[in-house]
Amino acid sequence: MTDVDSLGALDRMQQLAVLLGRDRDESLARHGISSSRAPVLWVISAAGPRTQRELAESLRVSARNVTGLVDALVADGFVSREPHPRDRRATLVTLTATGKALVATIAKEQTRFTKMLFADWDRADLEPFARGLDRVVRSLRDSARGGSA
Repeated sequence: MTDVDSLGALDRMQQLAVLLGRDRDESLARHGISSSRAPVLWVISAAGPRTQRELAESLRVSARNVTGLVDALVADGFVSREPHPRDRRATLVTLTATGKALVATIAKEQTRFTKMLFADWDRADLEPFARGLDRVVRSLRDSARGGSA
């Protein structure tokens, strides 16, 4: 592949990132949540109640950042802070019924969006596309860890 081909591919990936990011932000905004707060909900939904320290580690942000995110999510009714059952010094951040409903709604919307996006793709086209994306993701992760990309 030439440098021109690589730059064209990178340009299309950047366009894709912008378009997907815009769609995500608009979808979240319709539900009254920002793209900075949503990952907190995804982590708790996938892993169960977490301490704020665990959330900070999972999200790779500072404890101060998580405190602000959780404070806002508590104020909006999406999460609550509950006493940790084994550590009196800690609290667990838990999805409320409203938070669970929001996560379920957004997951359904994401499934519909995915079906719409790939409706006219057959497996013969989708599988190599997915493998190519996997390679790009691995390269980016390796580069972020100090490897060569």
